[in-house]
Amino acid sequence: MAAKQVDIAIVGAGFAGMYMLHRARGMGLRAVVFETGDGVGGTWYWNRYPGARCDVESMEYSYQFDDDLQQEWSWSERYAAQPEILRYANHVADRFDLKRDIRFETRVTAAHFDDAGGLWHIETESRNGGVDTIAATHLVMATGCLSSANVPHFEGMEDFKGDWHHTGRWPKEGVDFTGKRVAVIGTGSSAIQSIPVIARQAEHLTVFQRTPNYAVPAHNHPVDPEREAWFKAHYKELREKAKQGRSGQLYSVRDLPWGSEPLETAKAEFARRWDLGGFSYLGAYVDLLVNKEGNAVAAEFVREKIRETVKDPETAELLCPTSVIGCKRLCVDIGYFETYNRDNVNLVDISKDPIERLTEKGLITGGKEYAFDAIVFATGFDAMTGSLNRIDIRGRGGLPLAEKWEAGPRTYLGLTTVGFPNLFLITGPGSPSVLTNMLPTIEQHVDYVSDIIEHLRAHGQTTIEPEQDAEDAWVDHVNAIAGGTLYPSCNSWYLGANVPGKPRVFMPYPGFPAYVKKCEEIAAAGYEGFRLE
Repeated sequence: MAAKQVDIAIVGAGFAGMYMLHRARGMGLRAVVFETGDGVGGTWYWNRYPGARCDVESMEYSYQFDDDLQQEWSWSERYAAQPEILRYANHVADRFDLKRDIRFETRVTAAHFDDAGGLWHIETESRNGGVDTIAATHLVMATGCLSSANVPHFEGMEDFKGDWHHTGRWPKEGVDFTGKRVAVIGTGSSAIQSIPVIARQAEHLTVFQRTPNYAVPAHNHPVDPEREAWFKAHYKELREKAKQGRSGQLYSVRDLPWGSEPLETAKAEFARRWDLGGFSYLGAYVDLLVNKEGNAVAAEFVREKIRETVKDPETAELLCPTSVIGCKRLCVDIGYFETYNRDNVNLVDISKDPIERLTEKGLITGGKEYAFDAIVFATGFDAMTGSLNRIDIRGRGGLPLAEKWEAGPRTYLGLTTVGFPNLFLITGPGSPSVLTNMLPTIEQHVDYVSDIIEHLRAHGQTTIEPEQDAEDAWVDHVNAIAGGTLYPSCNSWYLGANVPGKPRVFMPYPGFPAYVKKCEEIAAAGYEGFRLE
């Protein structure tokens, strides 16, 4: 760990950074990981808020690179909660002895490419204020898509006398809301997960909602031992089957377009999938994210479920989204809408009267002051690019990455960007990333980077960088694919719309199998579109 030069420097000790370290060691390379937190887990290290859990079924949300690892680990629930996922991350780190090459509580502040030496020079700062530098041939950004908290900046935040927390930076020791008046600002995924839990603790909970979100039930339950045994016995074929799904998951997407069945049959299929729970709801028809008519029926079905569940008609209508269903990440909930039937919960619509400021006692909206003991900002993340933009990354000629991406991120395969040799972005903008099960997506990217590095070494080459024409064509391709869907039809964090001043660019690539096929074709053609030297 005292080495001042390594083959690979990795930023982030989440699932991507841990697997990249494991692959680097397997290639006989010197590698080091820098992690801001004091433990592994990435997203699951930081997101400790009440009710935090994965929205991908736990038997699928796991590594597949090692069969013994697959067989030995057992999940307790259909959808694993944050503490269990964090235990899994630590199990992997300990099993493969990864922690000895991870520098915890160390933030990367800058990474500059040296044109003359062909190396990345990385500057770090430890928690105690110590500053260090290290050189690396390859720089792998495993900073995660949802790891940069989007903390709002309301006037008067320093005046509030109570406690405030962001769901993405929750205290390790937890927060006790017993007997407290609590405000939750936001109704995205983290809010939908945390609100039912906070409501059971708090004396009173007020939810401030700008835009309602669709949510489908999780129908969470303990993992059945017989199903687990069957799953583990068939892991290989199940993993391969999942890779053929557009999201890298096993839930079925029927190969039927909207309109191929009578309306009543369609509604019955929506009901069946509602009772099944999870993301399978949008798999009722193959084109629900393309066909506006079918999408409208799917959306209205969910709105009717909300009206059936929430007893107060006015509150129910406020909770009914009007956007396309699926244009934002579909939320998977456990008792979210039922929570609004509690006597100690109320909903405040701030779509027309935004929060004006925080005060000593609470906050003001619509000219009215609300008093609270605690405020929870469930305002999400500066997704996809936030963590990258917080580091001073500079490529050839000192070009800042933030400057290159000023009008929106531009990549080749969501993995590399022109002017930044040997810089790899795991699940970066322009890759399927957040539209998929992240674990197999991460593995595909890390394996691809590993293959590139091995190719370079085998051919006596030291650098790889995309060609401008290839990058331009890829950006156009991603925009064309996304533009053919309903994804860009609403303001979502997929577009960066939740962060003031952020360019509106649809960042993920829709379609996991098509993406993987394209990557394989590029590799088979000698890494077409890349310049290798």
